[in-house]
Amino acid sequence: MMNRLLLGSTRLAFRKNTLSSATKFAKSSNIILNSRFYSTSNSEKQQDPKSTPPPRSSNRGKIAILLALLAAGSTIASISIQKSGPKELVEPEKQKAFKNGDVSVIFVLGGPGAGKGTQCANLVKDYGFVHLSAGDLLRAEQKRPGSEFGELIAQHIRDGIIVPQEVTIALLRNAMKEEFSKGNTRFLVDGFPRKMDQAITFEDEVATSSFTLFFECPEEVMLKRLLERGKTSGRTDDNIESIKKRFRTFVETSYPVVEYFEKQDKVVKVSCDHPVEAVYAEVKKAIKDKINIDVK
Repeated sequence: MMNRLLLGSTRLAFRKNTLSSATKFAKSSNIILNSRFYSTSNSEKQQDPKSTPPPRSSNRGKIAILLALLAAGSTIASISIQKSGPKELVEPEKQKAFKNGDVSVIFVLGGPGAGKGTQCANLVKDYGFVHLSAGDLLRAEQKRPGSEFGELIAQHIRDGIIVPQEVTIALLRNAMKEEFSKGNTRFLVDGFPRKMDQAITFEDEVATSSFTLFFECPEEVMLKRLLERGKTSGRTDDNIESIKKRFRTFVETSYPVVEYFEKQDKVVKVSCDHPVEAVYAEVKKAIKDKINIDVK
C-alpha cells in the first residue's frame, strides 16, 4: 500500500511539474516575443517613419498553438506513465504457504541447554506433534552432499552466530510442506525464531504461530547441561567458547522475539530449573489453555 501511495504522489508531482514548466515556458516565450516585436517595430519606425510594420498576429498565433500542443503532449505522457507504472513498480503480495487454520505452529524458545528437545519429545509422543528443530535441519543441510549452503552453515554454527534467515525459513517451509502432505498439521518449531526478522518473515510467508513456549533457565544450569552433553553429542558447538557466544546471541537477539510475542499475549513462560516431569506438567497446561487439545 505504501508503495502505491508513493508512486501516486510521484506521478502527480511529475504531472504538475510538467504543466508548470510548460506554463513558465509559454510565459517566457510570450515575453520574448513581445520584446522582439516591440524592438523590431521601433527599429523600423526609425529607419522608415512612413512605412507600416507588417502584422505579427499570425506568427504569434502559431507559437501559441505550438505551446498548447507541448502542454497536451506532457499531459498525455503523464497519463501513459500512470497507466503503465504499477505493472513495473508495485510488487504483488506474497501468499502464505499455509492459510490460517491449516496448521498449528508452536515456537519453542529458550537458551541453549534449557531442555527444549526433551520437552518436545514428550509432546511428539503424547500429542502427535511434528518436531522440527531449526538446528537439526541446518546441520542436516550442512552435511548434505552438494549443498550450496553447507560451508556457510558450518561457519555460522562454529562462530555461534545466526544463519541467514532465508536459509532457515526455506528449510522449515519445505519440511512443513512435506509433513503436511502426509496429513500432519501440528508443528513444534524448536529453536526458532532467533531474531525479529525471522519471526516476522515466517508469519508473513509460511504460517501464523499459535503461541510461543519459552523455557526459562539460569545460565549456570544451562552451561552445566551443555558441557555434559558435549561429552557424547559430537556437536561442534558444545564447547565452552561456542556456548558463551550462544548465550550472548540469545540474550541480544532472541529475547526481543519473546517480548514481541508477549505483547500479543502469545507467550507461555515455563521455568526449567525443576525436574523434567514438573516442567512437562506446565507445558501440558499451556497446550490445553492456548490451543485446547488433549493428550492422544
